[in-house]
Amino acid sequence: MKVALSTRGFAGLLLALALAALILVTAGAPRAAADTSVSTIAAALRESPVYVDPAASADFSQADAHALQKKIEDADKPVFVAVLPAGYPTGNLFTDLRTATGVTGLYAIRLGDRFDARADSSVLPTAAVRNLVTSVQGETDATAQLDAFTDRALANMGGSAPASWDSSGGDGGVSTTGLITAGALVAAGGAGAYTLVRRNRRRHADEQRAALERLRVVVDEDITAYGEELDRLDFHPGEPGADDAMRGDYEHALDAYEKAKSAMAGATRPEDVRPVTETLEDGRFALARLAARRAGEPLPERRPPCFFDPRHGPSVADATWMPPGGAAREVPVCAADRTRLADGRDPVVRQVDTDYGRRPYWEAGPAYGPWAGGYFGGGLLPGLLVGTMLGGLMATPTYASDYGSGYGDFGGGYEGGDVSGADFDTGSFGDFGGGGGDFGGGGGGDFGGGF
Repeated sequence: MKVALSTRGFAGLLLALALAALILVTAGAPRAAADTSVSTIAAALRESPVYVDPAASADFSQADAHALQKKIEDADKPVFVAVLPAGYPTGNLFTDLRTATGVTGLYAIRLGDRFDARADSSVLPTAAVRNLVTSVQGETDATAQLDAFTDRALANMGGSAPASWDSSGGDGGVSTTGLITAGALVAAGGAGAYTLVRRNRRRHADEQRAALERLRVVVDEDITAYGEELDRLDFHPGEPGADDAMRGDYEHALDAYEKAKSAMAGATRPEDVRPVTETLEDGRFALARLAARRAGEPLPERRPPCFFDPRHGPSVADATWMPPGGAAREVPVCAADRTRLADGRDPVVRQVDTDYGRRPYWEAGPAYGPWAGGYFGGGLLPGLLVGTMLGGLMATPTYASDYGSGYGDFGGGYEGGDVSGADFDTGSFGDFGGGGGDFGGGGGGDFGGGF
């Protein structure tokens, strides 16, 4: 008798879990209301990350919207996506939508066949948003464009999803994912699930160690090359003509060398490499300042290192470059590589070891993302690497969990998803074309694309 009751109770629990999950999934579906005022769109986005206007459903189906919603919610990031018809009014659209929603985050709008995005600077820097939008402007299919943009944004932005997306209503209930997971664990048995989790964790740890050891070789080469630059400098703090500014630059460069060595010695994960290359980049800029002071020349502008090999030092200009099979883009180059490109020759590219022999670092695998991200922070890297193997890998939502925030500087300290109401920096929503918080460009609220 007790066994029968237990069986019925277990079956009832599973049925209740399944029904609850179905109700929550249905309730959390992307909404498309007949009234498409900004207020209505904002209300829908406070409950779900994706809104599709009924008049735009032919361009972006509800199935596509469900898939995009799940991707955003699983990543727990404050990304808001609206798909609107081509004739929707565009004046002050971003600013008004952000004001009505009242939540810090990244706002992306597909309007007909046009696309643009804005973000609170506390979530993603303006330069990063611009690079991400530019990287998908050539995509005409709405689904492909929104998927690509979302994948790349999720891999780089900070913050967490707003609490209003919690379908439990904040009453302490469990989420849809939690209900489904709980049901699966009950059905499959806790012991089997625990064994699988342990096995996956061990495999993940082994992969991380292997990636770090491969990276260690490259970073050690960078540190060695930097140390050789210090030796060749032949600067003595007491030499004739040396002043406090020169000595300050020299001390900064020496400190960077010691700091990079110490940080690499203590690295335990691939993402620990990022501060090492950041430090080396900072030290090379100090050396460039010192060289200019000694030569009596103007101090150099702070620029990223040479894209083709950061060991070349700070870049001096941007030049057009097209990777094999990719689109042309502007990349920062050193003086020597600028001359090579102008003469129609190949630049001197940083090659690293891979399973397929020596390859350019951007074709070498995901572990090199933190290495590159430390050199090319500030939202620059997505535009540089789009269309390359490394760029494609780094743009996936799973990348950050394996290798950290690979694009550089969006992984720590950024907040998002909090309710700020109308208290936000409107400049973050209108810097692309001087348009005061609106699409693309030109004055006063036009949806445009002046990229």
